[in-house]
Amino acid sequence: MPHLISKSKIKGMVNISVMLILTFLIANCSKHQNPKPSPEKATLVFPAQNALCTSGTVLSNTEASIVLTWSAAAHTDSYEIDIKNLITGTIAVQTSTGNQITATLSRNTPYSWFVVSKSNSLNTTAQSDTWKFYLAGSGAITYSPFPAVLVAPAFGASVTAAANAINLTWTGGDVDNDITGYDIYFGSTSTPSLLKSNVTDMFLNGVTVTSGSSYYWKIVTKDTQGNTSNSGVYYFKVN
Repeated sequence: MPHLISKSKIKGMVNISVMLILTFLIANCSKHQNPKPSPEKATLVFPAQNALCTSGTVLSNTEASIVLTWSAAAHTDSYEIDIKNLITGTIAVQTSTGNQITATLSRNTPYSWFVVSKSNSLNTTAQSDTWKFYLAGSGAITYSPFPAVLVAPAFGASVTAAANAINLTWTGGDVDNDITGYDIYFGSTSTPSLLKSNVTDMFLNGVTVTSGSSYYWKIVTKDTQGNTSNSGVYYFKVN
């Protein structure tokens, strides 16, 4: 004769099942309602923005090691540090779980750097501001300006002209603070010709363009000592 399960036992089993389901749902909802916070961006400390870096350990006539530091970022397990040689364009990447690294760099050379905050449990990252510094060289008294940063039009951008004209904007800097002006090169080939020289603003408005065409531009920065720096060539398209 088959074994019969009493109604009370069935009711108890149902109650247990319901409780397990509710517990699972509550736990699952709790996970979604309280996600792990994303890493926050680090604050750069040293070398300072647009500073001449004279500290560090001289390794040779051409190289020195310096310590780069930043403030620890919340909800962050590790950092990626990107250091760009502004003359060659070469980027050196290091990682750290602390808030500083030691880097071996070329002397008498300008650099830019930023820090990326990372989490072990999230794909989300946060990038710090980008700073520039100039690593001092042996016997150097004056230093070339930092290469100008081309702001707009951005590299590869598609822009809409107003009355067949666009505006160019950029930023510049120099540890000696002696920039005299900017030469703007502009044209329809990858070797643009000089459009205007000795511009003292960091913009040039009313540059004539044609709809449907592509253009190239660069900035050469000059200082009182005759030093120059080249931004490199950007291109953009006009809608």
